[in-house]
Amino acid sequence: MTDSFTHLHVHTEFSMLDGAARLDELVATAVADGQPAIGITDHGNMYGTLEFYKECRNRGIKPIIGTEAYMAHDSRYERPTRRGRLDDSGGDTEAGQKLYYHLTLLAENQTGYRNLIQLSSLAFLEGYYYKPRIDWELLEKYSDGLIATTGCLGGHVLQSLLRGDESGAVEKAARLQDIFGKDNLFIELQDHGLADQKRTNPQLIDIGKRIGAPLLATNDSHYTHREDHAAHDALLCVQTGSLMSDANRFRFEGHEHYLKPAAEMREQFREVPEACDNTLWIAERADVEITFGEALLPNFPLPEGFDDDRAYLEHLTWEGAKRRWGASLPNNVVERVSYELEVIASMGFSSYFLVTWDLIRHARDSGIRVGPGRGSAAGCAVAYCLWITDLDPIKYDLLFERFLNPSRISVPDIDMDFDSRYRDEMIRYAAEKYGRDHVAQIITFGTIKARNAVRDAARVLGYPYAVGDRVAKAMPPLVMGRDTPLKYCFEENEKYADGYKAASELRAMYESDDDVKSVVDVAKGLEGLKRSDGIHAAAVVITKEPVTEYLPIQRKPESGKPPEDAPVVTQYEMHGVEELGLLKMDFLGLRNLDVITDTQAMIQSTIDPTFDIDSVPLEDAETFELLARGDTIGVFQLESPPMRQLLRRMAPNSFEDVSAVLALYRPGPMSENMHNDYADRKNGRKPVDFFHEDAREVLDDTFGLMIYQESVMRVAQQFAGYSLAQADNLRKACGKKQRDLMVAERQKFEEGCETTGYGITLGKQLFDIIEKFADYAFNKSHTFGYGLITYQTAYLKAHYPVEYFSALLTSVKHNLDKAAIYLADCRASGIKVLPPDINRSLSDFAPLRREEVPDDVELPVGSPGAILFGMSAVRNVGEGLVSQLVEERDENGPYATFYEFAERVPEPVLHKRTVESLINGGAFDRLEHPRLGLVSVHENIIESTLSRRRERDQGVLSLFGDWNGDDSAEIGRVERIDIPDVEYPKAERLKAEKEMLGLYVSDHPLFGVESALRRRAEHAIVDLSDMEDGSHVKVGGIITASARKFTKKGDQMAVFTLEDLDAAVEVTVFPRTLAALQQSIVDDRIVAVKARLDRRDESRLGLIAMEIETLTGLESGGSRPVRLRLPGGMPDRHVLERLKAIIEEHQGDTPVEIEVAKGQVLRLGDGFQVDPSRAVGELRVAFGHEAVAP
Repeated sequence: MTDSFTHLHVHTEFSMLDGAARLDELVATAVADGQPAIGITDHGNMYGTLEFYKECRNRGIKPIIGTEAYMAHDSRYERPTRRGRLDDSGGDTEAGQKLYYHLTLLAENQTGYRNLIQLSSLAFLEGYYYKPRIDWELLEKYSDGLIATTGCLGGHVLQSLLRGDESGAVEKAARLQDIFGKDNLFIELQDHGLADQKRTNPQLIDIGKRIGAPLLATNDSHYTHREDHAAHDALLCVQTGSLMSDANRFRFEGHEHYLKPAAEMREQFREVPEACDNTLWIAERADVEITFGEALLPNFPLPEGFDDDRAYLEHLTWEGAKRRWGASLPNNVVERVSYELEVIASMGFSSYFLVTWDLIRHARDSGIRVGPGRGSAAGCAVAYCLWITDLDPIKYDLLFERFLNPSRISVPDIDMDFDSRYRDEMIRYAAEKYGRDHVAQIITFGTIKARNAVRDAARVLGYPYAVGDRVAKAMPPLVMGRDTPLKYCFEENEKYADGYKAASELRAMYESDDDVKSVVDVAKGLEGLKRSDGIHAAAVVITKEPVTEYLPIQRKPESGKPPEDAPVVTQYEMHGVEELGLLKMDFLGLRNLDVITDTQAMIQSTIDPTFDIDSVPLEDAETFELLARGDTIGVFQLESPPMRQLLRRMAPNSFEDVSAVLALYRPGPMSENMHNDYADRKNGRKPVDFFHEDAREVLDDTFGLMIYQESVMRVAQQFAGYSLAQADNLRKACGKKQRDLMVAERQKFEEGCETTGYGITLGKQLFDIIEKFADYAFNKSHTFGYGLITYQTAYLKAHYPVEYFSALLTSVKHNLDKAAIYLADCRASGIKVLPPDINRSLSDFAPLRREEVPDDVELPVGSPGAILFGMSAVRNVGEGLVSQLVEERDENGPYATFYEFAERVPEPVLHKRTVESLINGGAFDRLEHPRLGLVSVHENIIESTLSRRRERDQGVLSLFGDWNGDDSAEIGRVERIDIPDVEYPKAERLKAEKEMLGLYVSDHPLFGVESALRRRAEHAIVDLSDMEDGSHVKVGGIITASARKFTKKGDQMAVFTLEDLDAAVEVTVFPRTLAALQQSIVDDRIVAVKARLDRRDESRLGLIAMEIETLTGLESGGSRPVRLRLPGGMPDRHVLERLKAIIEEHQGDTPVEIEVAKGQVLRLGDGFQVDPSRAVGELRVAFGHEAVAP
């Protein structure tokens, strides 16, 4: 045999938080050492199989697929109690055994690979207990084609030896040999310098001789190089939540668990060279081929009368085409649909369309709202005919080739958006249709990002939080949501050039501060490693045969829930599933569809039974007015302040403009000022230029700008004579930016321009433009599909604001930050949100048209109505309890008093915390019970009432109550406990209300002092999102949710939320400034905060406090004028009359000014002063949100 060696016991980063070997580095190291093959044996899973296989094939080394399985003592169904210290085998059980054992398994051939998949899957599905476990029974059933070893110190055989049970060790080794065969069970030898290994290795060799089993030398590799030991040790600390300094923590002994060179392994096992030779024997024998790229689509069950899926698809498509375009189809429709059907059939994707059609048909038939289409699928006319998408691709020039390119075979990708509440129902239907064992959700892997690596490193090294935080904040800011890797903060790289420049402070800290150096060095070893597995938010795989015929699956039961309720998930991630040729579909839950569904239902039930959002005109003036004034809080994709600013510049007046906004508001186009160019060209502020007059035909609708990828394709078709398939290849090549590819495309494009008569000179100029714009251009099909949802939500807000906001608030009832923003916008729109009402509220937020609002509730002039707070959104009040409460109310009428409420509702509703939450949330206010008084006695009332109810149910009569039927109500009052007539002070009442509702609803501590607060602050909280990191700001608001924390050094720091009427922000007060500021940090105190804006950590926006000033006397301070910016400058008579009515309705002490021209302000007389707390919202309703200056 040669002097080479093959490692067959190898843990990669997919041994979660236990393996620190990155696949590319691991395989490269084996290749560099001349090793002919390398194995993968991750703990209890096959997560890394496909990536490992491809990496090995790409580098010319043979991959050997395996796993280090966890094995139960006897049966995978046993659930022993664990006791004692956690170790590599989970710890001991009460019976003195191990919780689980290790067993190394390797696939010798295709049968072995399939059996490995079965074992890995069943370990999760049937044996999961702390870890996924197999047992002897499963090994006997799925042993064919597998090579097994006796494993490491955690294996059955070695555990017997460690207990002094040599006969038991021989028995277990022989049992494994009987299962796998004489040449397929190897006695595994390891030597990491551990005493237990030195003692047992001679015993293992003896067992091998006794049963005639070959020896196998391995190194239990968990990292690639010896020097990676520290990073691996830190990773173990991250896994176990320990410090590296902890003496008793779980750790690996020694520094030998790396991928050793062949010479080192040969030297180490020189006394048993055959143990090394046998690694090469296994490498020769192991031969597994994994096939990629062949479509393995499920069979769609065909109705009678159709020979194949192509025939049925054609039938459905032409039937749908007639419903879409009429019985007499236009020629261009017939031509387009025929072409698409031919391409789909020739590529073998007819069944894919049938599966997708059936899923969406089920959703529509079940009343589940489906999105109009996302991604490039909206460009497919066949999908439009099948009602998979809802936009006419011919009308809007959406290109089929952008979706399915006949010159590049790849499985199409139709992402489906559903009402998010029914995503599980769609998965259930797919499982029912194709078989439960044919459907699985798809796994995702969380990695340790750079900033988290720094914080993890600081923590496990025992440094105070502030050290890790300081290093993390010295890292470069995110670029398009992505970190600059730590490596490229210290090494120049073209891709991360901006990040390297921004990391100068970090490099200086690294050179000058030993603590920073220690943290960064450990963090480099952690960054990018796999941290955890999860479930993809959308992806589902549907297979022709059972899923485990193609890939391993898993199921992790949740504590306290039946195992069968846990979702079945693939062990291969999404891209691997697709590369195997399997049908991957995205079932996306989109909250905005929930909102549209609920709004439409409210409109149909109370206003217009025939209303259909899908039939509203796309040329609605009121909708475009709302968009043009930037009144788009709550409108899909248009909520951010910069987006609203762009809308005001653009003043959209067509559906195409709405879609263009979505394509333009992205970093690429904005860096080239394309968003402003579009707005200026559209509105005549700049001329519309075309690089050639013939370009007008393809770029006229975008004012000469190539904002869509389809624009690039049309230009290539027009000027270079490309087919649309060729144009799509050009688009893709430009996106990849591969130099050799681009050179070939440039030559082809220039020659095409010469052939079409436009000339090489224009071809050169035009390719330069395309090369630049292809990087920024957006998918037109996607932006038009999502543009329709944007338009529909804007339409609903413009025409049915009360219903829309009710649905919107319901959709975010568990997201208080979002709810606060929408509540503030309700106020700005003149819509009052009322506290929950025990006699009127439902589970969700409910609209009240103006005529339905109680007489004692004052609404602004022109207000469309009010919204009742949903009771299930109250803290400690679940939907199930609300349904019982409402059911009783619907059957027997409203509750007249709290006593009657306690007497009538089902007993579960009378839970102490539930009732107290409803009281403090204001649900009993309209029964005229004071909150504090009711809180003080509600428990006694409930206990007394329940006692009487139980006695009555048992046939026991009270001495006074229930004497006879006629007098029971009267006599019952004799026992009644009086509710004290006492109420909280306003501040305490609002504090308790906010604790239950998450928001100030009935009132707000800042009502009446907004103007004075604005004068004491320099910035509004809502404006911080537009400002740069590190900006110095001064904002005002009320302190909530304050908390004290301690650093690892024991220094105290503080955090709190500062909120005003429109937004909130988290403020951090570090120890060095806390001593001077802590007297001001009190919940419900109104303050002004001078701070530094912190935007460096992911997408979080926060403030670092420098000064905090308690604000007093705001109520008595002189008022800053209310300044109006009315549309059109000087107001006309109609506007003035409306303005006068609002001022007279809400008179106060604050002057009113009208900005009639830039720099010219007209102040109204003393008789026209207002109360801003009541007038501002109504003024915004009347004249637009931006009409009132902040």
